[in-house]
This record gives sequence, C-alpha cells and structure tokens, in this order.
Amino acid sequence: MPSDAKGRDGHCRREPAKAAAMGVDFIRRADWLGEARARGYLWCVALLNVAALILLVATSRGGIDRNGFLLGTDFISFWTTGHMLQSGGNVYDTSAHIAAQRAFFQQGDAYTAFFYPPLFLPICYNLGYLGYFPALGTWLVVTGAMFVQGVRFWARKLDFTLPLWTAVAAFPPVLITLTHGQTSFLAASFLGVGLLRLCDRPWAGGFLLGIAAIKPQFGLLVPVALLLTGQWRTIIAAAITVTVFGLAATLISGPAVWADWFAVTRAAQAAMAEGAVPFAKMQSLFAATRLLGASTGVAYAIQGVLTTAVVATVAWTAWRQGYNAGVAALILAGAPLATPFVLDYDMVLLAFPLIWLAAEALRQGFYPWEKLVFVLTFIAGAFARPLAMFVGVPIMPVILIAFFIFVLRRANEVPAPAEWWPARGAACLQATEATPDRPHRRSPGSAAASSPAGRAAARPARRAAARAAAAPRP
Repeated sequence: MPSDAKGRDGHCRREPAKAAAMGVDFIRRADWLGEARARGYLWCVALLNVAALILLVATSRGGIDRNGFLLGTDFISFWTTGHMLQSGGNVYDTSAHIAAQRAFFQQGDAYTAFFYPPLFLPICYNLGYLGYFPALGTWLVVTGAMFVQGVRFWARKLDFTLPLWTAVAAFPPVLITLTHGQTSFLAASFLGVGLLRLCDRPWAGGFLLGIAAIKPQFGLLVPVALLLTGQWRTIIAAAITVTVFGLAATLISGPAVWADWFAVTRAAQAAMAEGAVPFAKMQSLFAATRLLGASTGVAYAIQGVLTTAVVATVAWTAWRQGYNAGVAALILAGAPLATPFVLDYDMVLLAFPLIWLAAEALRQGFYPWEKLVFVLTFIAGAFARPLAMFVGVPIMPVILIAFFIFVLRRANEVPAPAEWWPARGAACLQATEATPDRPHRRSPGSAAASSPAGRAAARPARRAAARAAAAPRP
C-alpha cells in the first residue's frame, strides 16, 4: 500500500477515536456550562415548575385535581392528626385515623398514614384550629418561607452569590413538596440551618437540631459528628429541646402515646419492607434493590453496608477536620443515603450541600465529572421517580452516592486543624470562611470584610476569581 494511503487510513482510524474522546470530554469537563448558561437553564426549569403548579391548581375542582386527588395529598394526615389531638383522639390508632381522615375526604381505599414520632404532635396540634385548605395554605407559606430563609442563610454564610428565588423555584423537590403538602421544608430548614448555625451559636444550633428530630431517620449522622468534634453545648441544647417537645406531646396525648407510637412504627417497618409504599416511589438503596428483585433480607444487608460506610466516612472526616461547614454539608449529603426510608420530596435537604459544593468549586475550580454530578443531583427529583415507576430503573441512589463522594473530597481538602482536640470545639466557620480574598469573620481586622457593605464591595473581585477558577481541574 502506498505510504500516502497508509497515512490516510491511519488518519481515518484516529478520527472516530478523537471524536469519541471529545464527546466524553464534553461531559467530563462541561466547559460549556458557565454562569450565564446555568442561569438560563435555571430560569427555564423554574418557569416549567411554576407553570406546572399553576396548572395543577387551575384545573382542580373543589380542591380535587384532575386525577381525583386532594390538593396537598399527604397533608391530610397532619391536618387530621391536629383535629384528633384537639378532640382527645389517639392519633396512632390506625382505624380511628382512617375514619377521621375519610370523614373529610375519601378516594377509594386510599389512606395517608401517620408514622411521625410524638415530638411532631405539638406542631400538628395547631393545625386543628383551621379548616383543611386554610391550614394547607398556611403550612406551605410558613414552612416554605423557612426553607427559603435557610437557603439564604447558607448562601450568606458562604458568601455565595445565588439567584435565590430562581434557584428555589427550579429545584424539583420544592415542587414535589408543595404538591404533596409534606414536612420536608420544615425538617430540612431545622436540620440544615441548625448544622451551620452551631458554628457561631451552638445553643441556637442545638435547639434547631432538636426540633429536626421530628424526622429522626435523617438525624443518624448528626450525633456522630457532634460527639467526635466536642460540640457539647449543641448536644445539651438538642437534648433539652427533644425533652421539652416530648413532655409537650405527653401532656397533649398522655404517657401511653409513646407505646402507641412504637407499636405503629413496628407495623410501618413491616409494611414498608413488603412494599406498602411502592419501592419505585422511594429513593433509597434498600428500595432500589427491592425494586430490582432482591429479597427483603438482601436489601437490608446492602442498605446496612452503605449506611455503615456513610457513618464511618462522616466520623472519619469529623475526627480529622473538626467541625466546619464542609462536615455539615457532608452530613446533609449523607442523610438520604443512611436511611432505607426516603422519598423524592425529602431531597430538599440537598439544597444546602449543593450550595456548599458550588461555592467551593467556583473558588477552587471544578474536578472532572463534578459539574455533571452537580447538575444530576439538582435535577434528579424531576425524573428519578418516573424512571423507577415506568422503566424500573432506580437511578437516585447512584446519583446520591456520586454526590456524596464529591462532597467528601471537598470536605477533606481543608487542612486539618493544627491543634487536635481543642480545635474540634472551636468556631467552625473559620475553617471555611478563610480565603485569600476574604478573611474569616473572627480574625483581627475582618469586621469590615464580614459586614454586609464589606461583602458587597468584595463581591466583584470574588466573581472574577470564580470565573477564573471555573476551568475544570486536570
């Protein structure tokens, strides 16, 4: 074969390989996803979510949507609980709860169960003062405002410029929580804000974490990190809060309420293992393995391995780093992985570690695949449940594990404290707020930089630095 023909043949063979490499690099590095394009995509998704919510309400009749479901679906469980508490009923008597619920609305044999711990009862009690739809509106406005303020709090503490309302409206778990009337805004606000607030106000942080115990399945990692970093004031405050709410629940329903709750919890666990909540709706590794055909024992074993790994990883990071915002983000990123019972609306928890990861990546540059994992984590709530229900592919655990790994990597980039134990109970914001263009808030001369005017003056320089750092790392 002539030499020029051989050269052309080699060139032709190299072209597909080069094109394939460029295609992979397009996703791996995601250079095309800059600040302007990301904001544009946020606007598009936010408009779609708002339009979907308006359509749902506009096409309903008498508070019933086109599919025959009550608006706010799950909220009827909490509202019914409030009315039962005010009339002296036993909210953990399943038959009585079903009857009270169906006295207001019934759709076939459908029933929204109530498995929350008694700590939640003092909150539910107040819902009994209002009719269903006024209570639903009040619930969503109040808890939604708390969540928005929580997102604002994290962005402000990290000096991260965020298109707040656009980002919140675009986040799919927000829409899911609104349409379900769920407790996710409330639980995420208390847990997310509490984990970061304890950095400078440990008593206030502990109070918030104590209330977050209304969803105890997401608190498994919290005591691990607090104990290993010596956050004693926060631990005491959380214990006091749980005790006060427990006493209030006992006063409302009597001492037997705890035994009733334990009994219904055991029944709920058995029902969950058998698919009372469809496995395609849940987002845990346990549910994913059951959906793929594994037995209950195998699914629990696989979930147990993952939970143990997440707990050990958080413990190691907290022990090595001391408590800081990175550890707080890691706890929140690991919370949905550590429990077998988690649904898509619970993913509002991820808003806070997403903010932290974005802030760190913009300061230091993105790792390969990091943008892709970030985008998938943000948007997964829109397609994870439908993909599992209609195709049988449970994708959410894979995305959550990838996200947890990137948060873990970032959390361990912060140099470990020079002092071993004393640093673990110190002001944890110092570890993440000290950057070349922004001294941490507690250092001498940092008052001007940490004031609102100082942060506003420094913001253009930080944006320029973020743009320079946006190139992916090798």
